[in-house]
Amino acid sequence: MADKPTSDLPPAHEQVYRRLRGEIMNGSMKPGTALTLRGVAKDFGFSITPVREAVRRLCAEGALSLSPSGRVNTPELTNDRIEELAALRALLEPELASRALPRAHTVLIDRMEALNDTIDQAIIRQDAAAYVRLNLEFHRSLYLRAQAPAMLAMVETVWLQSGPTMRQLYSKKQRQSASINHRKILAALRAGDEPSLRLAVRQDVLNGLRMLVE
Repeated sequence: MADKPTSDLPPAHEQVYRRLRGEIMNGSMKPGTALTLRGVAKDFGFSITPVREAVRRLCAEGALSLSPSGRVNTPELTNDRIEELAALRALLEPELASRALPRAHTVLIDRMEALNDTIDQAIIRQDAAAYVRLNLEFHRSLYLRAQAPAMLAMVETVWLQSGPTMRQLYSKKQRQSASINHRKILAALRAGDEPSLRLAVRQDVLNGLRMLVE
């Protein structure tokens, strides 16, 4: 097994953590998916020790649930839990967007617009996995400019906990285009309009919630 890191690679447990974290956040796994240390180790090409450490970290972050019997699963969220996580997003993400606005240059906005076009294509293909991944990339691209790593880490923890459920629920919806609020976000960024940007981000989060729990 490839547990010994090379000089240009992070430790094995960090590699497993990042890959597994990305798959959960992007909705590659369904809610309630059972994981075994041996299964992850085999799939990722590592021994059980780094996998155990990565799983422990993800359980602590709420991305995985650990039963008293030692069974590990991706979480299954109730509507109440989805509402709670969305409320956190509605508090944190407008603030991140506001802090990012002074550093939201034209190249960034153009990139976000291109991402939004790609989201539309994913919706046309009914590719829920791509939709979830690209939607997070759209938001993260902006929030990275906020230079508020602690706040962004909190938001990413919310995304991590909700990834499998978001993927499953989005896959059941027949959407025709990306959120109109994404276009409002882009317009507010181009205009340098901070109040409109805050409102558009908040509406995007809450409208997504209503779609998921209705």
